[in-house]
Amino acid sequence: MTDTPTDTHTATCHCGAVELRVRLSDGTNTARRCDCSYCRRRSAAVVSAPLDGIEVVKGAENLTLYSFGTHTAQHHFCKTCGVYMYHRRRSNPNEYGVNLYCIAGMEPTEFEPLAWHDGVNHPSDT
Repeated sequence: MTDTPTDTHTATCHCGAVELRVRLSDGTNTARRCDCSYCRRRSAAVVSAPLDGIEVVKGAENLTLYSFGTHTAQHHFCKTCGVYMYHRRRSNPNEYGVNLYCIAGMEPTEFEPLAWHDGVNHPSDT
């Protein structure tokens, strides 16, 4: 996928209660997984979006928030179906990680193997 800074994508949860308009930082070139204690259990692949790159088009009231540890990372989920949509990153609080597989038209097998981010040895944990 080749994106320009103005290209937007639609992302939805499983039940359709939440819909986002997403502008990615560098298309799918930032696709990765993280091995921190939380992300390894979630096992979602994410792509980067700037802080102004996500607009909740519908269902803002249906999003719920989960954070832990330093509370820097803020994970947003659909309250109805439980699907993780996006999070403010701990590795870079100036951007979001967006669930790649919530974005319309993404084919999971096209991105394998994915790069891994070392969340286990994060500098905020020392």
